[in-house]
Formats: sequence, C-alpha cells, structure tokens
Amino acid sequence: MAEFTHETVMLKEATEMLNVSATGTYIDATLGRGGHTRRILSQLTTGQLYAFDQDQAAIDAVMADMDPFPANLHLLHRNFRELQSGLAEEGVTKVDGVLYDLGVSSPQFDDSTRGFSYRLDAPLDMRMDQRQALTARVVINDWPFNDLVRIFNRYGEEKFAKSIARQIERARAEKPIETTFELVELIKAGIPAKARRTGGHPAKRVFQAVRIAVNDELGALEDSLTQALDLLDQGGRISVITFQSLEDRLVKTMFKEKTTVQDIPHGLPVIPDDAKPAFRLLTRKPIEPSEAELARNHRAHSAKLRVIEKL
Repeated sequence: MAEFTHETVMLKEATEMLNVSATGTYIDATLGRGGHTRRILSQLTTGQLYAFDQDQAAIDAVMADMDPFPANLHLLHRNFRELQSGLAEEGVTKVDGVLYDLGVSSPQFDDSTRGFSYRLDAPLDMRMDQRQALTARVVINDWPFNDLVRIFNRYGEEKFAKSIARQIERARAEKPIETTFELVELIKAGIPAKARRTGGHPAKRVFQAVRIAVNDELGALEDSLTQALDLLDQGGRISVITFQSLEDRLVKTMFKEKTTVQDIPHGLPVIPDDAKPAFRLLTRKPIEPSEAELARNHRAHSAKLRVIEKL
C-alpha cells in the first residue's frame, strides 16, 4: 500500500470552536485520515465520537493506525448525507457538535489510481465512494454536451465551458476518453493559449466540476448540514471548513438563514420569543489559516472556517 503524508488543515481552530465537553457526543462528518477525530478524542472521557467517511480506504487507514482502538470511537462507512439514519442505527438522536472538513483529502489526491489529480495520469474515476457506479469516465463520455457545459459553468466557473465541451464531444466520437491526461489535453485544446498561461493549471476548474458532479458534493453537503442542524442539542456547535467558493457560499447561506429573524414587521420594538432564531453565528467573518500554517501547508491556502451554535 502506498504511503501518504497528510496534514490536517485548521486542526486547532476547528476543534476549539466546537467547545468540546469531555462527556459529550460528537460527529466528525469527514474522517479522512483522522486528524480532527484524534483531536476530539483527546478531549473526551466518557464522551462518544461518531466518524463518517464514504471512502473505505480512509476507514481502513484509521483503523490500522489506532492501537488500541478507542472504545468510544465509532467509524461509519457512509456518506455524510446519511447522518441521521447512521446515528439512528447507533441509538443517537442528539449531538453536541459536528465537524466538517470538506473537499478531497491529500491521500485521495496523491493516490495515482483514484483519478482526482490533473497532475497524475490515471483512469478517469474521481469517486470518493468506490461502491457507486457513476465515475468521471461516465460523465466525460456519456453525458450530453449541454450537461457538460452546465457542470463546467456551475461547479467550475469555467469561462471556456462550451469550447472545452466541444473538444470532448469530438474526441469521444472517435474513441472513449479513458485517462486524466487525455482529459487534460482536451481541456487545454479548448482554452485559448493566452488564457492557458494565467490563473494556475488550465484543467483545475474542469476537474473540480467533474469531481463535484460525480460525488454530488453540493447536494450531499446541503442534505448533511440540514440534518446536522436538526441533530444539535442546546449549546451544540457545527464547525465547517471549506476549500472553494461554492461550498463556502452554501454554508454561509444556510447559516445565515438559521440565524436571521424571519417575517417580522419592520419597526417592531420587541421580537417575540417564538420568532427569535434558534441559532447564533459565531463567525461573522470566516476564520482563515494562520500565516504559520500557510507557510508549512500549501493546501490550506483556500480554507475558511464557519461556526454556528444552537441556542
């Protein structure tokens, strides 16, 4: 098995904002390689931690690395959009905190067999959950031109979405597109030479778009956050680390909806108790990584942390 290095982003900030109680019940919705999980566990005595991950490789890596395995850690091989059903099977209906560390983990990016990276040649896959049927190969080869344009625009904010989709359409009419490097070359062909020389790697936006579509990342996040907000007990908190603008915008919008007074006549001197928000925002502006973290971990550069609390 390949060896991977992984540094957990905003480890201290995200867990501190959860205000962990030693006897509480917590969810790490994105186990990954277990950085946040270990930090939360270190603060628990009789408390319980339920960690979700749809990637079996992540579950296996954490299990192999923990000896002895903590009795109060429960690993659930599930997409985090199944928070409520997964916890219900464990007899849990309320929790004191939920942590999300979104996006692709370093080991997933660095594994040359997974197809997440435009810098490594691999089969077009990009599945976080290897049990699912939909892969990047299916999206690139089978989805209609208009659907490709839609996801490149919506999930990648790619200015040359139509041109790139045309290149893909022409190429797949000749033979199936099988690998990441084949896709990279088609993306480059669809972007004018001058634009290719600015703004980072030319394939970055399309690869992000395809990955989000394959894993339904935004739909899963909205479903999961809705459930997490319902699961929170009084005083419970949710910490969410995002790495791209679409995720951050969704989290910001959902948190704002939950912390804003709704449908109250303008000028009302006192807000009735039943109209007051059930949550409060603990981060008016997102918390960002420290200069020291940015210096040692380049993958932290786009991270933003937002936190909400149940009143």
